[in-house]
Amino acid sequence: MRFRIHHRTHYQYAGPATESFMEARLQPAETPHQHVLDYRLETDPASNLHTYNDYFGNHVHTLSIVRRHEELTLDSFTEVETNPLPSHPSAWEVSVSEARQIYHSEKLRHYEFLHASPAIVLDGSVNRLANRFFRSRDEIGPAALELNAWIHAEFTYQSGMTHLGTTVAEVLKTKAGVCQDFAQVMIAILRSAEIPARYVVGYIETESQREASRRPARRQRLIGASESHAWVEVGLPGEVWWPLDPTNNCEAGERHVRVAVGRDYHDCTPTRGVFKGTHTTELAVAVDMQRQRASRPSRRMPAKG
Repeated sequence: MRFRIHHRTHYQYAGPATESFMEARLQPAETPHQHVLDYRLETDPASNLHTYNDYFGNHVHTLSIVRRHEELTLDSFTEVETNPLPSHPSAWEVSVSEARQIYHSEKLRHYEFLHASPAIVLDGSVNRLANRFFRSRDEIGPAALELNAWIHAEFTYQSGMTHLGTTVAEVLKTKAGVCQDFAQVMIAILRSAEIPARYVVGYIETESQREASRRPARRQRLIGASESHAWVEVGLPGEVWWPLDPTNNCEAGERHVRVAVGRDYHDCTPTRGVFKGTHTTELAVAVDMQRQRASRPSRRMPAKG
C-alpha cells in the first residue's frame, strides 16, 4: 500500500516568543516492510533544520527560531509504501520458558526493553497479569496474541480519561484510555513476564479514510481525521520484533506506518521543545492520511535476471 501523510502541529503563544528550540520525531522509519519514498519537514516561521538519529535509531529533526514570533507551525509531508508481514513470525512456537533463557543470555541486547522505564512501572498488579498470560509452557506467540485480545476486549477507548502522566496502575483500575495507555499496559505486562517489549508511535489508516480513498471524486480533506497512533513491538527470539496493536486487536500491518520506537511514550514524542515567552495558549495537531492508487512499480520489485 502507498500513503501520503500530512502531519501538522501548530503552537499558538499567549504573547510573542523571542526564541524557540524544538526537536521532532515525525519522519517514518525505513524497515523491511516499510519504504519511505519521499519526506520533507517545513516550518513557519522558516528555520534551519538539522537531523540526527537518536539512541533508538529514530530520525530526529531539530530547529531553532531566534526571532520574535507568536505562533509556530510544523508541517510534515510523507509518501510511504508498506508491505504485508509474514503470516507468523519466526519463534512463534517457542515456549515462554525457552524464550526467557534466550533473553537472559542476551541481557544487554534488550536491557532497556526488559525493565521499568519512566512511564512504565512494574508493580504487583502487572506481575499477576504476567503470570496469568505467560506460563512457562505456553507458546510465546499465541500467549502474546491472547494478551492483545484481552486488552481490546476489557478496556474501553475513551478520550479525555487519561493524560501523559497517567500511570499503568491507574489505567488498569479504570480500564479506559487511548492507544498510548493500552500500549503501555501491554508493554508493562510483557516486561513483567521477562519478555522484551517496546513502544511504537506512528500512523494508522482509519476506516473513514479508507472509505474516502475509494471515492476520490467525492473525497474531502480529512483534517483531524486521525492522529498519531501507538502500538507495541514484542521481542521474539531470533532478533524479531513483532508488532501488535491492542487498541484494534490485530497485528500492525500494511495500514500502520511506523515512525519511532522507544521504552515508552517519552522516548518517541512527535514534537517537544522549549521557548522564551509567555505560556502556550493552544496546541493543535491534525493528521491527514490518504491511500494512493498504484501508479508505478514498487522500488522494491526484484530485478529480472
